[in-house]
Amino acid sequence: MSPRADALRSRERILEVARRHDVRALRLNDIARDAGVGIGTVYRHFPTVRALVEALSVDTLVRLGDAADRATAEPDARQAFRGFLDDALTLQLEDGGLEAVLTDMARTDPVLHDECAAARGKVFAGYDAVLSRAQRDGVVRGDVSAAQLQLLLCGVEHAVRLGVPADRDLLLDILLSGMRPDPQAAPDSPAGVAAIRRPAALG
Repeated sequence: MSPRADALRSRERILEVARRHDVRALRLNDIARDAGVGIGTVYRHFPTVRALVEALSVDTLVRLGDAADRATAEPDARQAFRGFLDDALTLQLEDGGLEAVLTDMARTDPVLHDECAAARGKVFAGYDAVLSRAQRDGVVRGDVSAAQLQLLLCGVEHAVRLGVPADRDLLLDILLSGMRPDPQAAPDSPAGVAAIRRPAALG
């Protein structure tokens, strides 16, 4: 086996083992031990825990971008919006490091920065496309930005982790209910503009 092929195999082995660990408590020494490789091998591929977390999250970011594509292709805006948030929440709960990658690119490891930035850019474009369509169709209030939506979903993720996993769907329903157009909003306000459009339930 060539040195390059051997290095790729080692990298994939490290990632495979790391996926079985709690990403919020990763230690490179533990990963090296469980992967059956030297600590130097781990450091050559991932010089910091942050770099390892980001490498794990790139695949999740790609899957989240694919979820946005599916939502964009869904004919019904209500179903598209709910389905996308449901998929996004599932992925964030599966990947404990995803939130950090989504919200703090300034700390991204230089080796992975371009790959993370490209995947994250597609995700944010997907958030914007799905949300904008839902707002145009009167499904969601008009004064919420894509960045705010992403932070709200992170809040639901935290609530699920801190509480009972069985409450996941209930907490998502509460978020969706709070994003419905407000029928009492002033007609010339952003929320009011959304409210006078075609009403649609989110739940």
